Amino acid sequence: MSDVLFYMFAALALGGAMGVVAGRNPVASLLSMVLSLGSTSVIFVLLEAHFLAAVQVIVYAGAIMVLFLFVIMLLNLGHDYRPDLRVTLWLIAPVAAAGALFGILSRGLRAAGAPAGTDSPVDAAVEEYGAIGAIARPLYTEWVVPFEITGILLLVAIVGALALAKKRV
Repeated sequence: MSDVLFYMFAALALGGAMGVVAGRNPVASLLSMVLSLGSTSVIFVLLEAHFLAAVQVIVYAGAIMVLFLFVIMLLNLGHDYRPDLRVTLWLIAPVAAAGALFGILSRGLRAAGAPAGTDSPVDAAVEEYGAIGAIARPLYTEWVVPFEITGILLLVAIVGALALAKKRV
């Protein structure tokens, strides 16, 4: 059942990503990006990486999307978004309802036949360093350069958006 959920939310993530690129309106693209990031967080939950799922929702689907929304509002890009949003919402609503139903069913089935004692390298790292230490150790040792580059790219995007908005004001 978890394979079905994985493929369903992977398809939602890909659909949201295509909606970001194909959206005619920045606000509709933003909502498609929220769908894609939310689906990615559900995939993290299916992989039993609950901390990463929470970070995905709080940081990316929350803070970064609010930042993007402010940039769209600041640049005054959100013109005539109602027809595009209605179509997107009517497409997302049945899929979200089906996803919720599958989630409830899979949780019930997983609780009924959960295997006992499956060990993995992730479980060993969590045992040794704790949940946050198991994530922070590789992030700040072997993945520190991509982490810092991502931060710099976000900073450049914010400064660029403010520079473009300042010219119009």
